[in-house]
Amino acid sequence: MPDEKADVLQGTLDLMVLKTLDTMGPLHGFGIARRIEQMSDDALRLNQGTIYPALVRLQQRGWISAEWGTSENNRRAKFYSITKSGKKQLVAATQNWQRISATIARLLAASR
Repeated sequence: MPDEKADVLQGTLDLMVLKTLDTMGPLHGFGIARRIEQMSDDALRLNQGTIYPALVRLQQRGWISAEWGTSENNRRAKFYSITKSGKKQLVAATQNWQRISATIARLLAASR
């Protein structure tokens, strides 16, 4: 089963999208999804039904903005960028993730 792609853990997609945009700059939805999959060594799977609702949610919260442009294959695409409030959210979400993952690691180590 190691060759199977895992679904994204609930609650982590926003963090991964914000980090990707902060690192890479403006990207369209397909580019964001492919970059996250690439950075996970293809361990994660993101489809349109996963990434686009997240992008709408992040835009509604004011954490990303969108602008129409032309993709690398000359198609019209919406490009997303992280906003100033998105950068603040990224810092807070990163700290929260580090706290939670450290707690889980301690719990798993203690159960041995």
